[in-house]
Amino acid sequence: MTAIGVDWRVVDGVATAWFDAPSLIEGAALARRILDVSAEIVVDLRATGMRVRLASDEHAQAVSAAARDLGLVANPAVLQHLSVVIESADPSVVRRFWRRVLDYAPGEDGGLADPLRRDPAVRIRRSTEPRPLRNRIHLDVVRPAAAVEQVGLGEASGPFGVCHRDPDGNEVDLVPGAVLGERSETADWQVVFSAMACYRITSPTQQGDLAAAAAALAYDARFPLLVDLRPGLMIIDSGKDQWGDDAHGLELDFTDFAANLQTAARELGATADLRLPRFAQLFLDAADVAAVRAFWVAALGYTHDRRAGVTDIHDPRRLNPVLVFQKLDASETQRRKQRNRIHFELAVPSDLAQTRLATTVAAGGRLLDESKDRWRVADPEGNEVVIVSGA
Repeated sequence: MTAIGVDWRVVDGVATAWFDAPSLIEGAALARRILDVSAEIVVDLRATGMRVRLASDEHAQAVSAAARDLGLVANPAVLQHLSVVIESADPSVVRRFWRRVLDYAPGEDGGLADPLRRDPAVRIRRSTEPRPLRNRIHLDVVRPAAAVEQVGLGEASGPFGVCHRDPDGNEVDLVPGAVLGERSETADWQVVFSAMACYRITSPTQQGDLAAAAAALAYDARFPLLVDLRPGLMIIDSGKDQWGDDAHGLELDFTDFAANLQTAARELGATADLRLPRFAQLFLDAADVAAVRAFWVAALGYTHDRRAGVTDIHDPRRLNPVLVFQKLDASETQRRKQRNRIHFELAVPSDLAQTRLATTVAAGGRLLDESKDRWRVADPEGNEVVIVSGA
């Protein structure tokens, strides 16, 4: 089934909806109504709306009714889910490496899944195709410094001393985060490229109250805060590099803002879990950065970071991972010809799959092959994305 009522679509196997909202205030009001339906529903609040993912299809009608009561309208056209696929001759060994790096849980398909349901899933597929040269795709993972040390991967390499390689040579920059300032008023916050605080929650009422408080503070500050509700947990997040003074043109001291959010959380009895913050992003090496970046902007519906000199592109709703592009020497012809061991999968609603495929090809993509509900497309330099329809 590809739709559960007109508001819902199955995306990556999960019944999902996006409801446009004029601000976090209205989104938090819907979140409170959703918590009354079930505390197991996954909610991502954004300044422009909210994504809802259901633990059970039976709750779809109740959530849609609550949204209508509040005057919020669903927009299925924005739904998508991006994940990472690693091909390996020995998936079990590679899986163990990435599980340690990411602190993920085993996934249903033999891959790995983020227990917080925020960062991209990692799917690991068996392949005997020889690809000995360095990939053009790698991951950045940022976790609290204590967590990085505990992973214990041994000596790192690279210009920043944070690069590690899995048994196949796939690279990850495992970066230690830092505390947000030296004040006790921001002790709950970690900087993991994003500024982030994760709070353990004891009841749906407490969670609804904290969502409302965070939304009100963000609305007053005009800051596009990310607020994610999970069973027993709330994640409050600035978004990557968005806590800096130049991110939004606001006269805002983010540490003061974070201190106010921390005060609200503690007054409501929420407890910070300093182990949990994590940020993951995807890096692509390209000889022609402009052409490759333009392809991925179109294929993913992403937008450019507005700051000069920044090659990042990001989901405008910050629901999918950031992509960063770095220059590859055009003389590395063999490396450029080698097929990557890592590619991406983009799950979209089944009624939008053909449109997304057409957009991707029109942006310079090359259709490599197709099977039932799956289309494998290469960007102008051979980096691959598989568009998946529905589940």
